[in-house]
Amino acid sequence: MKIWKVAVIGARGRMGSEAVRAINLAEDMDLVAALGRGDSLQELVEAGAEVVVDLSVPEASYSNVSFAIEAGMHAVVGTTGWQEDQLAQLQEALSQHPGVGVLIAPNFALGSLLASRFAAQAAKFFESVEIIELHHPNKLDAPSGTASYTAQKIAQARAQAGMGASPDATVSDPDGARGAKIEGINVHAVRLRGLTAHQEVLLGDAGQQLTIRHDSFDRTSFMPGLLMGVRKVADHPGLTVGLENYLDLD
Repeated sequence: MKIWKVAVIGARGRMGSEAVRAINLAEDMDLVAALGRGDSLQELVEAGAEVVVDLSVPEASYSNVSFAIEAGMHAVVGTTGWQEDQLAQLQEALSQHPGVGVLIAPNFALGSLLASRFAAQAAKFFESVEIIELHHPNKLDAPSGTASYTAQKIAQARAQAGMGASPDATVSDPDGARGAKIEGINVHAVRLRGLTAHQEVLLGDAGQQLTIRHDSFDRTSFMPGLLMGVRKVADHPGLTVGLENYLDLD
């Protein structure tokens, strides 16, 4: 049995501490480094890490992943907030290291991946679609990476089906009540004490409504997907965005 040497960046955060616990419990993984804010990335090299799990913050994640690529380490990234130009730069860096794989996963919860996939499939059959994402108030970004990713997939599916924008007669919204628009899809963000990570996709048509909702009540829900990413990232060299690309959903 292959034993993966794994390092976690952001190990002292809420998600990072849960990842450390899950990796320590996995029989096929050896936690060789657990880095927090201010720790040197050189520790990854000294520890002989094969896979780096980045659960840091958006302003640090790009540098962390770039370091891992240059050092020949695979990376599994749960930090959100990545921009298109950063992804392009990662792809360029990976072209110089053809054996290295990087997975950027807006969400590791397998149920969430399925919900987003189902929503994209269903959105081709409904005139209207909107997204509501609900998270704890300590979340740094809005809308969530999962909601943005879901909106992009829905928009792609609707464009391929030749569908137009959802009907909306709003002409005045000075306070932003209609939420953000991501590729034409309205996304609404809620931040509320007591929540963890939740998303609803509302689909409407004449006389009917379909709601596709996923709820993560605890960060343990993300761990099976995260461990899957660690186990499979080496089999997928280059850049992969979305853990569902490691699943056989077709």
